[in-house]
Amino acid sequence: MKVIASSIRKGNVIEQDGKLYVVLTAENIHPGKGTPVSQIEMRRISDGVKISERYKTTDAVEKATIEDQNFNYLYKDADGFHFMNNDNYDQVAVQKDVIGDAEAYLTENMTVKLSLHGLLPVSITMPQRAIVEVVDTEPVTKGQTASSSYKPAMLANGIRTLVPPHIGTGTRIVVMTEDNSYVERAKD
Repeated sequence: MKVIASSIRKGNVIEQDGKLYVVLTAENIHPGKGTPVSQIEMRRISDGVKISERYKTTDAVEKATIEDQNFNYLYKDADGFHFMNNDNYDQVAVQKDVIGDAEAYLTENMTVKLSLHGLLPVSITMPQRAIVEVVDTEPVTKGQTASSSYKPAMLANGIRTLVPPHIGTGTRIVVMTEDNSYVERAKD
């Protein structure tokens, strides 16, 4: 399906020269003088090569047909990350470059949204929030107020984040998967 370059957004999949590319960043630039352009940085799905393209905002770009489906995460092995479709029990292996930073939050039986082009997984959408245990942080200081002074903490999945002073080692917290930021103490 042909669309104008200015409508391309992060996460879209573009077909160019018979190859599929997932958009990493898309920026529309309007100079004071001259033609507005769309600067698009993308990664080739077949081999992971990143390229940057510049189009006139009115240029037609081939947007690939993508279908989003819910999958359950099963396990990881040498072939990649394995997921199962909840509706028809089909299994699919996804390569590490498609998963990217989301790997840290993947847990067994977690439901994620995979974007498929035919049978080929091209991108993953994680739940917005995840519950993770704090494995290392500075001890709680008695009498310290719950002001906006945050302290560093290491989570069980290997991610570093900042937490309020009252959070101690062993506490389960809710974090945003997109930027690893602290949300609240887990309610379980």
